[in-house]
Amino acid sequence: MGILDFQFADPAKPQLPSPADALPGRPEPIMAPGRHTVLGTPIDGPWPAGTRTVTFGMGCFWGAEKGFWAIPGVVSTAVGYAGGSTPNPTYQEVCTGRTGHAEVVRVAYDPARVSFQTLLRAFWEAHDPTQGMRQGNDMGTQYRSAIYVADADELAPAEASRDTYRERLTAAGFGQITTEIAPAGPFFFAEDYHQQYLDKNPTATAPITGPGWPVRSGCAGCPRNSRAAVGRREAGRPRVRPSYAS
Repeated sequence: MGILDFQFADPAKPQLPSPADALPGRPEPIMAPGRHTVLGTPIDGPWPAGTRTVTFGMGCFWGAEKGFWAIPGVVSTAVGYAGGSTPNPTYQEVCTGRTGHAEVVRVAYDPARVSFQTLLRAFWEAHDPTQGMRQGNDMGTQYRSAIYVADADELAPAEASRDTYRERLTAAGFGQITTEIAPAGPFFFAEDYHQQYLDKNPTATAPITGPGWPVRSGCAGCPRNSRAAVGRREAGRPRVRPSYAS
């Protein structure tokens, strides 16, 4: 299957490519990590002793990153690509669906100042984890919901939080959670212009919404369904947004 086959395949049925079918990528990183434009910290460390990391996929990474950098206790954030096979992919390559990667935000945080549960709550409530290979208008495997954890200390609470939120979603009439929860593999930085995009472009909009809230498109440049088509599918979905908190 060629690039065009992936790019123009039926967006209602996106599939992850096998490692053999994935694009080859490149050995060199596509950008040199610098400093966070809001927090002033390095986006790739070194960070203070005790800093932990977790990586979240929740649709377009522009708005998702802004949500996390605003949480007190977060040391730094960076957007990139993870969960796939292609090393050091470009944004355009990820958009073809042939890398297997999701758009993600890597969050470095100080557990003495912010709990992992606080980050999980922000994750669950800022997107709809029941939509499979899409998030609102954004269609494709790169927009899937995912939590890539650093170790077992993060894995158990991440899975427990999924089970807790699944009960609330089911009670509110939503479908099954499709979020992937797995140990973190390689994280590949997205291009510099994507890093802290909403700080560099303050007039841009990239809203992120939880279940049942109006769905609006955030990122530009990747294939997606029309607004009307998504609106038709969203008609009849529950309009009550469940809270993760009890």
